This record gives sequence, C-alpha cells and structure tokens, in this order.
Amino acid sequence: MQLLTRKFTVEQYHQMAEKGILHCEEHVELIKGEIITMSPIGFRHAATINRLVNEFLQLQLAHKTIISVQNSIYLSDRSEPQPDLALLKPTDNFYSDRLPNATDILLLIEVADSSLTYDREVKIPLYAQHKINEVWLINLTQNQLECYNNPINNTYQNQTIFYASQQLSPLAFAELELSLDRLFH
Repeated sequence: MQLLTRKFTVEQYHQMAEKGILHCEEHVELIKGEIITMSPIGFRHAATINRLVNEFLQLQLAHKTIISVQNSIYLSDRSEPQPDLALLKPTDNFYSDRLPNATDILLLIEVADSSLTYDREVKIPLYAQHKINEVWLINLTQNQLECYNNPINNTYQNQTIFYASQQLSPLAFAELELSLDRLFH
C-alpha cells in the first residue's frame, strides 16, 4: 500500500503561519509541497554563519549584494526553502515587496552538520532544478566546502571539494577570496 501525503502550496503555507497553525518559533521550510522540520542550529553552525557574514562577506561585499541570513526564498508554488545564507542582487527596497527568487540569487550557502544528508540529497538538487548558478555546502563534519555550479538538466555539472588549507572565490565575486582555514578555525 502506498501512503498518500498532502502537498501544500506556498499560499497555504503562509496561511498556516498567519492563522497560528505554524508558529514563528518553529524552524520549518516548504520543500516540494511538504513542510519540513529543520534541524536545530548548533553553536558551531551559528558561529560559522556569523563568521562568514562578519569577517568575509559584509566587509568585502558592502553595497554589492544583499546578505540574507536564514530567510525564505521563493523557488516555486511548492518550494520556499530557507538557506543559511543567500547573496542577492541588490534592490533599493531590500525585497520588501516579495521574496527573492532564483534569478535574484548570486550565491546560496548551506552550513551542515546534522543536516548534511538532507542538504545534499534534497536541497542541492532542488537548487539545481531552479538553476541557481552556485551553491556552497559547508560540511562541518569533515571541515570542507562543497562547491556546486553550472546547473544543467536539474543537476550541477561542476562539483568541487575545497579543504581547510585552500581558498576559493564565488563566481559572482571573483575579487572575494575566502580562506577556509579561517572558516573552520
């Protein structure tokens, strides 16, 4: 017997939040019509995001991008994930009238320890399906960064692993060099 599941739209998802069915302290996201409870954010996960924002991105990319931290992005009528970081094309209103969508995204960053399998098997393919040009998966369990780019036919054509002793630059910001030894410190 096959189990049937109920799929939700972004509109229904928002209505559940408005009506109090989903509470603001719940850490959930909508992926392919399913409401997914996200893993709690641990100390190292939070510190990595803070380090990225404060030591690397904010100082070096001021006025070149909007750095969105753990906010929703709109991918389709059934998917509204919350990546750890999204570097967005700048707008004067900071997306006050809509959620950013795939065409607004310059780089997505996911930080993972307990969510590593979920991020690799669910979120990375979802991002490729929506043609997000570059995604970084920061793997805290192995102190490495997995870089995915060039989405074609719902999959990333290029997948490169960078280790703590290496440096890399996002495709959208070649002038930015991220030293991974500092990130995993």
